[in-house]
Amino acid sequence: MATITDPIRQRTGPSPEALAQRYARIRALSEALAAPLSDADATAQSMPDASPAKWHLAHVSWFFETFVLRDHVRGYRLFDDRWPYLFNSYYEAEGPRHARPQRGLLTRPSLEEVLAYRAVVDGTMLDAMPMLAERCRDLIELGLNHEQQHQELLLTDLKHLFACNPLGPAVWPAGPEAHARVDEPPAVRWREGPSGLVEIGDRDEGFAFDNERPVHKAHLSPFALADRLVTNGEWLCFIADGGYAAARLWLSDGWVWVQRDEVECPLYWRQAGNGWEQFSLSGWQPLDLAAPVTHISFYEADAFAGWAGARLPTEQEWEAAAGLEDPSGGVQLDEAGPVAPRSEAREVAAPMFGNVWQWTGSAYRPYPGFRAAPGAVGEYNGKFMSGQFVLKGGSCATPRGHVRATYRNFFYPQQRWQFTGLRLARDL
Repeated sequence: MATITDPIRQRTGPSPEALAQRYARIRALSEALAAPLSDADATAQSMPDASPAKWHLAHVSWFFETFVLRDHVRGYRLFDDRWPYLFNSYYEAEGPRHARPQRGLLTRPSLEEVLAYRAVVDGTMLDAMPMLAERCRDLIELGLNHEQQHQELLLTDLKHLFACNPLGPAVWPAGPEAHARVDEPPAVRWREGPSGLVEIGDRDEGFAFDNERPVHKAHLSPFALADRLVTNGEWLCFIADGGYAAARLWLSDGWVWVQRDEVECPLYWRQAGNGWEQFSLSGWQPLDLAAPVTHISFYEADAFAGWAGARLPTEQEWEAAAGLEDPSGGVQLDEAGPVAPRSEAREVAAPMFGNVWQWTGSAYRPYPGFRAAPGAVGEYNGKFMSGQFVLKGGSCATPRGHVRATYRNFFYPQQRWQFTGLRLARDL
């Protein structure tokens, strides 16, 4: 029987045929995202926080091979018994592994070999799916959601890599929507959120990670959230008003970070002539003043909120306010390939989901009653509950169907290579 200690919760799910189709669809999207890349593109690593695209493609296959095929398919032989050392990420229970900052040194295996590895894993998984769906459906669902997380990481890591190239290369050409600009966003309206005693966490309505459980009560004082995200144009006002030079606005650690790293604007911004440009997966583009600001750290978000006379929402406030809003949005696959990352984040309307990950003021800590499961999969979330902050809502690079109101993303306060932005809150 499942308990609150399980990293995921076993539920009655789709038929083996439907699960196989979902498996094939998600795995195909990963390869579609990497299709424009050369072997060199897929091998390079731009910083320790990022991983090469080739490593992402192999690691998610290692996950299925290790926790599903190796442990549940009798007679299965590893594709290459040297590769677990290369593609294990952080699972201490699975033994030693290649150092994360040195993943870009893995010029071998090649991208072609990694794709061959994926093909073998996929063929074995699909052949065994009738049995696997009965025996370990929960692990397959965990693996698929894990792969969707790495699809987003593949895109954000690739964006950082290409931004480091003086040529400013594009993964995909800019679509027509990239030039459809809104002159001014609508004025911010404040929407009162639920107050009093509210339920937070997974209510057993579908897949959930262990850090979303158990469901519990939280008391909220009266508050309101902005009905839209902070925009690039508003961020320019913060810059013009000396926001990056005003120590009074910054947390102590944030002020040290700003001075040490000489931070003067969001990541991927640069001045060009009399205006600003922003790097995207379609290369350098004129800054869209009405689009949500993105690639900002927790420190920047907190400083801006104080400058604006507001604050960051707590994760409980954000989740309660999200309510029953449809969390659809993010990456999808059609005949033209992966389409959503091309336009990146530019909607400014009220939706809570799918534009940028929104910083909250809440530390990433366990919910009351949380216990990590024994074994390797118990290392999935629990051991990272230190020194990080929660983000909510998903981004333009989050696969469609992957995000939900209870979802808890988390990053360190100085990190900003993900699609991170903010929505303001205030007390009532």
